Amino acid sequence: MADSSIDKFLCTGSLGQSSWRSIVLFGKNTASYKFALAQSLMQLAQQGCDSVTLDELAIPFAEHICEHAKTAPRQCTNRSNKFLDACLGFNAGVVTLDELAAITVQNGFRYVLDAFHAVNSSQVPTTFFEKDFSRGSKRLILTDSLFKIATSPEAANIMQETESRWNLVETAWEQGVSTSLLRISYDEFGQALIAESGTRRKDVTSVRGSLGGYQKGHCFYCYAPINAVDGIGPKRTEGGLFLPGRSGAPLCDVNHFFPHTLASQVPDVNWDGVWNLVLACPDCSRGAGGKFARIPATDYLERLNRRNEYLIGSHHPLRETLIAQTGATPEARWSFLKKVDKVARDYLPGERWHTEQRETSAF
Repeated sequence: MADSSIDKFLCTGSLGQSSWRSIVLFGKNTASYKFALAQSLMQLAQQGCDSVTLDELAIPFAEHICEHAKTAPRQCTNRSNKFLDACLGFNAGVVTLDELAAITVQNGFRYVLDAFHAVNSSQVPTTFFEKDFSRGSKRLILTDSLFKIATSPEAANIMQETESRWNLVETAWEQGVSTSLLRISYDEFGQALIAESGTRRKDVTSVRGSLGGYQKGHCFYCYAPINAVDGIGPKRTEGGLFLPGRSGAPLCDVNHFFPHTLASQVPDVNWDGVWNLVLACPDCSRGAGGKFARIPATDYLERLNRRNEYLIGSHHPLRETLIAQTGATPEARWSFLKKVDKVARDYLPGERWHTEQRETSAF
């Protein structure tokens, strides 16, 4: 692929999961249909379907769009189209379910099926369905790679990540502003991301769901698998889409890489910025030998820079938030982190914190 950050993202961890997350996190979006298709495919795979006709896919696909459109009617960069108008009409009670299904088959899948596996004009290495339009009914054949993801312990994290990404994208469209004017900030009390535009503030989505995909469901520090499913966010879908979090794993912490205690000492740095937030297992965050209010070792600073570059590689609006907070070029952003690290060390001297790596590098 042309984007180096995406290349790096694909090089670690499960290739299938990395491919799926690349589709959700790095793909450009002119409509939300890719998210609806992703959630529908996961749902069908969890139900054991190995193939699905477009007639069968139409209802779950449209229902996901309808659910989001209840609170964010604008689900594409264009103001309207026949499919989206039908979804809004269904919500308003003027379009029947049968009418919605027929319009979805005719108009809803026009571009999304061919575009689903494309990220930056290239195909991801792993595909999750194949089109079979050679017979009387148009059908998608679901691949083994999709079933592996849908039935894996990581499935719940991945589905929440898709919802969070969807929430961020539709917020930019709904507020009707350029992504460069939309700022995303962290509400520590609510553990959520807040969209700000002028004087408007909107609780958008879970910070865990928004950041978890870039860490591929692993602790930022020790790489242990984490549970990031907190259920926070305005969008809830029906039909058993959300699974319980990773079995046996406690909910991960939202951790300030540079301790939040620095906020009272160095108020001119935005320590609550997305650039400084990572997801950590409770052991690394606050367990025996945990980080607490210490500054991490320098190899973690390089990891933070890499994670932030993954965020920069995204479109809408975390990308713009990170650029505004840390710099317009990779060089400027790395310089920013080194400068902040020096400031933090001046106020919090002492031995840097480090922990044992529990699994292979995940991101």
